[in-house]
Amino acid sequence: PGDNVKMVVTLIAPIAMDEGLRFAIREGGRTVGAGVVSKIIA
Repeated sequence: PGDNVKMVVTLIAPIAMDEGLRFAIREGGRTVGAGVVSKIIA
């Protein structure tokens, strides 16, 4: 908790997203990160 990072992500499949959308990153059924979409590039 408390760490922040900016990252650019390329998705392997299309998905509908909007700026402000909250998301979780999961690995092996465990949540390893969470964030908010701040900008849509393409």
